[in-house]
Amino acid sequence: MKKSDLFTKLMPYLAGYRLNRWFGYENFNPMTLTYSVTAACQSRCKTCQIGAMFCQDPSRAERDLTLDEVEKVFRSMHPVYFFNMSGGEPFLRKDLPEIVELACRYLKPRVIHTPTNAILSDRIVRDTERILQIIRTYDPSVPFTVKPSIDGVGEKHDEIRGVKGNFKCLLKTIEGLKGLEEKYDNFHLELGTVISNFNIDDLEEIEDFVHSLGVESYRNEVAECRTEFFNLDDPITPPAEVYQELIKDFARKVEENIGKKKRLARTTEAMRVVYYDLAGRILAEGRQVIPCYAGVSNVHINYDGGVWPCCVLGYDQEMGNLRNYGYDFQRLWHSKKAEEVRKYIREGNCACPLANQAYSNELMHLPTLVKAGFKAIKYAAK
Repeated sequence: MKKSDLFTKLMPYLAGYRLNRWFGYENFNPMTLTYSVTAACQSRCKTCQIGAMFCQDPSRAERDLTLDEVEKVFRSMHPVYFFNMSGGEPFLRKDLPEIVELACRYLKPRVIHTPTNAILSDRIVRDTERILQIIRTYDPSVPFTVKPSIDGVGEKHDEIRGVKGNFKCLLKTIEGLKGLEEKYDNFHLELGTVISNFNIDDLEEIEDFVHSLGVESYRNEVAECRTEFFNLDDPITPPAEVYQELIKDFARKVEENIGKKKRLARTTEAMRVVYYDLAGRILAEGRQVIPCYAGVSNVHINYDGGVWPCCVLGYDQEMGNLRNYGYDFQRLWHSKKAEEVRKYIREGNCACPLANQAYSNELMHLPTLVKAGFKAIKYAAK
């Protein structure tokens, strides 16, 4: 996807959301949909209790929306720009390719993305290729990104993720996905790290290791306490002053490697550096340092049909459940409860460094967008 194509297609969204956030116009729809496709997960991460909850009660996955229910929901929605899948572990759903097919048919996304714990290496590679083939029947220009998690190198990764042998599976998954990257020009492999109190001393080692693998795209974000993760009392988030020191090294690493990257990657890396600064300020100041558009530009559909403005507020600020609205997303999206949740966010009652939402907020905040733009120009000159 060309950089010009990206911003040309986004501009109508950006103008509309700035107005809708403040004036509550009725005719608006999210730009980004995150859908937690399942409650099932094999991981036992120190930073997330979803896997532990599933282990205690495997019947949670029985409440996943069925494929027929997913179709009803997607059919009731307008097109979105970004379609993110989440979990649990997305690749535990055997019908994941069929979910993507429904998204392509009804939502017509311009970017499709999913993370993975990388444990089911063979299935991940096989289903990723099936998904790529489905996407290409609709629009071969739509990129599909898979982001395996890497929270440490070797046994440290297994310790944090709670599964012995996970790192070995991760390497096998990366190898298989790199083969698909050579075969499909719309497939992108990236790696992601959750920065927590368990790995703050290992981040340079992790990033150097990622670059040694020849993976062009690498992301990291701060570990958060979320109702989605059932970890509100867990001491996982690094102190603000520690994170602010770390982001200086992150920014330096980006600049060291930026010359090797493609034009679109340089643009996203510029936004990444700006995100680091925003996340550090949010942690230090405990407030929305730029306006948050959760529940306006972005929406999260939980595995059981619950609709959230974002995964951080999650169960605490659920807008409603699609099963109670006859799977009619529009009716729920413009309900009184949904407006109350938006007001809660608009009044600054929450603040978090959620990366997914932060990037949308950057696009909507002109001074921040200009700052990212200047950085992109600077990187292009390198």
